[in-house]
This record gives sequence, C-alpha cells and structure tokens, in this order.
Amino acid sequence: MKLNTLFFAAVCAGTLFNSCVDKTAKENQLKYTHTTLVDGDAFSAFQKIGEAAQVGVIVAEHEEANGDAKSKEVAAKLKAYYAELIPSLDTIARTVQIDFPIKGVPAPELTTAHAADSTASTNVKHTDYVHDAQHEIGLIKEQLTRLTRNTNKDLRAFAEKQVDIVSEVYKQIGGKEEAHSHH
Repeated sequence: MKLNTLFFAAVCAGTLFNSCVDKTAKENQLKYTHTTLVDGDAFSAFQKIGEAAQVGVIVAEHEEANGDAKSKEVAAKLKAYYAELIPSLDTIARTVQIDFPIKGVPAPELTTAHAADSTASTNVKHTDYVHDAQHEIGLIKEQLTRLTRNTNKDLRAFAEKQVDIVSEVYKQIGGKEEAHSHH
C-alpha cells in the first residue's frame, strides 16, 4: 500500500514539475546564462542594428534641435524610422531570447558649438551628419540583408520585411544603392 501511494505521489509531482519546466527553463536560461536561440551572426547583427538605432535616435533629436534645414529633414526621417524599428527589434528579440536593448551602448559625443556667423562650419556640420546618417542606415541595411540568409525563420521573415523599409529610407535621405558598399 505504501508503495502504491509513493508511486502515485511521484507521478503527480513529476507531472506538476514537467508542466512548467519548459517555460521556466527558457526564462532561467536567458536570465542566468544569457544564452539565446540565435547564432553568433544574428546576435552580432542585433548588437550593431540596436546600437545604431539607439544612438541614431539621440543624434537625430540633437540634429532636429541644432542642425540646418537638410539635417533637420534627414533627422526627422531617421527618427520616424527608428521609432518603428526599435519596437520591432524588441519584439523579435523576445522571440529569439536576446536581451534588448543591448547593454553597454556607448553614448554619442554631441557638440553644440556652432559659429554664429560662419556658414562654412554649418555646411560642414550638415554634410557630416547627412553622410554619417547615410553610413549608419547603410550599415543597418547590410546587417538586415545578412539576416535574410539566417537559418532562423523568424529572423529571416523580420529581416525581409525590414530590408524593403530601410532601402526606402536610405534612398529618401540621399543614399545611392551602391554608395555604402565601400564602407
């Protein structure tokens, strides 16, 4: 009789523990070991895209406040794009168990010193921001293109959707399709 009761209790306990072990194991895997469900290339792409997006928002806000007309126009487009990209990155990061936002993103160095009567320094500032923005969007486009060839089907679907969007933004801010290939 004791053996039957002990066996029944063990079966009940095993069933109870197995019902929540998968979800708990996945949560603990991410929480304690920071192990994700993606390969190194995908994780690297998340780092690069996430950092570019997080820093890009800060720089775009700064340029909207302090830049010239062209810089403000580019900054507004980038800010709108990043506002759509960051939540999408967060959603897919949860799916593949990546900590997002990526920790340790360096703060951008922003300078507000502008010469009041010098148009040359403003033009250099404008050219630098627009060129830097094109370069950053080109980097994001390159990383998303690489993700379209990833083995994870969720990442492939995400990247295929985003590549079209980032290509359009890249063209809108004055980038040429082959212009970023040398970076």
